[in-house]
Amino acid sequence: MSTDPPLILLTNDDGIRAPGLTALAEAMEPLGEVWVFAPDREQSAVGHGVSLHRPLRVEAMRDRWMMVDGTPTDCVMLAVRDLLPRRPQLVVSGVNPGANLGDDVTYSGTVAGAFEGMLLGINAIAVSDVSYTPVHLDTAAAMAARAAARVLEHGLPADTVLNLNVPDAPVDGIKGLRVTRMGRRHYQDEIIARTDPRGRRYYWIGGSAPTHQVEPGTDFEAIEEGFVSVTPLHRDLTHQAAMASVERLLG
Repeated sequence: MSTDPPLILLTNDDGIRAPGLTALAEAMEPLGEVWVFAPDREQSAVGHGVSLHRPLRVEAMRDRWMMVDGTPTDCVMLAVRDLLPRRPQLVVSGVNPGANLGDDVTYSGTVAGAFEGMLLGINAIAVSDVSYTPVHLDTAAAMAARAAARVLEHGLPADTVLNLNVPDAPVDGIKGLRVTRMGRRHYQDEIIARTDPRGRRYYWIGGSAPTHQVEPGTDFEAIEEGFVSVTPLHRDLTHQAAMASVERLLG
């Protein structure tokens, strides 16, 4: 029986120099052997992108900290399939500055990093501080470590990722952890067209901040009431209840 400490793989979508990643690594150190594989630059909203059409380069920043010129998914894939000395027991992605609530999970590179861990058969957690200018990243990291300790001890249900969203508050200001379902975002994106000095058109995707519905049992409700939202995300995206209707629709 192995006496090695659990190997914990960390990644993020904000780049290897992001303060949230440093806070997360410090919080995870007491739990096992921490390795970091993170992008060399900002990769927010890349979703579950994989770099299939170009080579990837990996550079050692310091002991057990590796920088990858790719996406969070690339980072986890390279680490687990080839570059780690042994298989990790846990993948943790974050701490992201800014919420990943409701439909955000479909865009989030943070969630995608954890999701890739799950696809590789590893327990996985994504963690975000809900403020875009966080003051208490240490709180989010501590909540992630608390969840990680339980997951390392007991494991997660098959094909499940935990998506944690943490209020930006001191640890003693957190009311507790609440298991939630995904709420709904209403995005208000606009396409903003510009012309460069050579007369060529280019575009920004912008617009107002998204709105959301606060419904009972959702991640949005938990955050508004001062709780950490813990949403179990599942690998199977099939809408089971709609299958019979679609069969009738298609004849």
